[in-house]
Amino acid sequence: MSPKKWGATLVAALAVVVTSQAAFAKGELVGVSWSNFQEERWKKDEAAIKAALEAAGAKYISADAQGSNEKQLADVEALIAKGAKALIILAQDASAVLPAVNKAKEAKIPVVAYDRLIQDASVLYVTFDNVEVGRLQARAVLAAKPKGNYVLIKGSPTDPNADMLANGQRDVLADAIYKKDVKIVGEQYTEGWSPEAAQKNMEQILTKNNNKVDAVVASNDGTAGAAIAALRAQNMVGVPVSGQDADVAALNRVAKGEQTVTVWKDARELGKVAGAYAAQIAAGGKRGDVKDVRMWSGGSKKVQIPSVFLKPVAITRDNLDVVITAGWVTKAQVCAGVEAAKAPPACK
Repeated sequence: MSPKKWGATLVAALAVVVTSQAAFAKGELVGVSWSNFQEERWKKDEAAIKAALEAAGAKYISADAQGSNEKQLADVEALIAKGAKALIILAQDASAVLPAVNKAKEAKIPVVAYDRLIQDASVLYVTFDNVEVGRLQARAVLAAKPKGNYVLIKGSPTDPNADMLANGQRDVLADAIYKKDVKIVGEQYTEGWSPEAAQKNMEQILTKNNNKVDAVVASNDGTAGAAIAALRAQNMVGVPVSGQDADVAALNRVAKGEQTVTVWKDARELGKVAGAYAAQIAAGGKRGDVKDVRMWSGGSKKVQIPSVFLKPVAITRDNLDVVITAGWVTKAQVCAGVEAAKAPPACK
């Protein structure tokens, strides 16, 4: 089965399995450990997880690690102590979170690794196809700027997703680099996915290259906004820039022509899948009860991990209507401040 079909198939499978299990869910607690709530999208993930748990008869409790590895470990221990029967963990650091996963295993509590890889065979990894996200980002930027000096603003070095994205970006850019149509003049990880760090990195790259930068492949909307701020300070607005998450601000930048693409990962679907699965196993279901989960070993440690990959969608000026029609954002949010003469189709 292709990666693009896994998500839809699994949602259907989960709907059947969880419906059959819902009668046995009698208020079991599902604990969610968030790495932080800085990014706009996590609130949408949370709402979807809560709705899925409620539909299955389970209860939601959570903790916010606020970007601290130490606090995330303490949070997981606290969630276990409060009686969580399953855990959903958005890891702050893929390695630092392993002791927390071990605590859960000792307590026989199953773990869903949410959106960020945890390299432990006991978890279920639920995410979007991050390599494909990287491909979509680079493909859109390359279409806008087939030749020139490129900058890669990568994600956090402690998040395996950052390298998956970079691998996808490199896949698309490889031929242009080989032909010397594209030259990578700057490449930098972003500690903690911090926009402040990304902006500083972009400023330094611009200085080093005397502003001779033609395109930026940034790995999410936070780093994209930071890169655009650094470009704006040098009167370079309009340089192609990628992102992901379909944040409101990013979609507005796309409408204004300041950002080339944002890759939409419908967090509502991801949250629904993760919440439904967590409710099932909290009620005593087994991981093997869920059909169409793929064994995957694409992480750096090559650990075989049962995984679910949903399909991302590239959003550009030409298809902004997709996120509006889906109810992800409103037309007013997307089109705020857009000049009528330069408006994309969705804003007309």
